[in-house]
Amino acid sequence: MFGRRPDAQLVRELSAVRRFMPFISPRRNESVVYFSHTLDVERALAYLDKLNADRPPERPITFFHLVLHGLMGMFQARPRLNRFVAGGRLWQRDGIWISFSAKRAFDDESPILTVKQRIEPTHSIPEMVDKILDALGSGRAGKKTTSDSEIDLLLRLPVPVIRAAMWLAHAADSLGLLPAGMIHSDPLYASAFVANLGSVGLEAGYHHLWEHGNCPIFCVIGRIAPDASGRRHVTLKYTYDERIEDGLYCARSIEKLRERLENPEKN
Repeated sequence: MFGRRPDAQLVRELSAVRRFMPFISPRRNESVVYFSHTLDVERALAYLDKLNADRPPERPITFFHLVLHGLMGMFQARPRLNRFVAGGRLWQRDGIWISFSAKRAFDDESPILTVKQRIEPTHSIPEMVDKILDALGSGRAGKKTTSDSEIDLLLRLPVPVIRAAMWLAHAADSLGLLPAGMIHSDPLYASAFVANLGSVGLEAGYHHLWEHGNCPIFCVIGRIAPDASGRRHVTLKYTYDERIEDGLYCARSIEKLRERLENPEKN
């Protein structure tokens, strides 16, 4: 409380402008900056072929997984991106947490499964993928997450009570009083949220930042497609809360991510 949280450490060495930004722009979506880049993925796809040569076909490593691992490397190299604003102050998150959504099955009526995973810098890409696939397997088998159970419980209550409960939760979060269990199970308390629209054949689009939680970065992956020369490319689009660090720092960081994804064997 008042300088302590279960998921982060207070950032104390800041300029006056950076400290004051949460009061100028108290909401994430009025502090948004958009970035986009298009990547040549020929080397990445060749690298994936090598990684998958000795893996079971039902547990493939995909370009989506390269993006997750690349984000982990970006946060490790550029730690000031792994921050968030809460209670009018800036916090350094403990660990690299990435959330993403996936369909339980590939049809229009299938519900969306949301997964939050701590990505360890010591994990190789295959180790990270195995951990993620195990988590996805539980979800696709119908096993509810803690967050799912909490939502089901809330939805049994009258609408005014739900609104009051959410207000209390947000107030507790701003004061550092929200229990660690609720933070760790909620996918919107994460370093970044990734949506893979390419997996359903769609181009990338910009996504809003949720006001609930404290996730400051949303990354959307589009479909992989050839250009006029036949080389395959993909577009990634980012929505970024500029209160955590200036846009130049973010732009240079995602440029490093682009370099990692275009030359994955060098990492």
